[in-house]
Amino acid sequence: VQLQASGGGWVQPGDSLRLSCTASGGTSNFGTIAWFRQTPGKEREGVSCLRRGDNFKAYGGSVKGRFTISRDDAKNTMYLQMNSVNPDDTAVYYCAARYGRIITGRCLDQSVYEFWGQGTQVTVSS
Repeated sequence: VQLQASGGGWVQPGDSLRLSCTASGGTSNFGTIAWFRQTPGKEREGVSCLRRGDNFKAYGGSVKGRFTISRDDAKNTMYLQMNSVNPDDTAVYYCAARYGRIITGRCLDQSVYEFWGQGTQVTVSS
């Protein structure tokens, strides 16, 4: 399984951006999907996750209310809609997935994910 992230780029504060992540073998078998981000010198941070079945979603504190995670299994794609971005959102964004449905408390734990995309750079500046 290979994940391919795309949609990053340069945007201004307050703009919107949608990241996409396609899976070579399809996304329908993934029980949990997620997005993470990382800036130089910092640990990778959980941005959002989505669990199949009950549609449970979790968001990191700094993006709550601004970002939305979703998936479209018919298109083999997962998304991260980013609204009202600010310079603190500047990072390399990674998509991740696992076959199993993860327990709630570990949804934003990067160690539980089996598959990772290569990352897409998002830069927010004026």
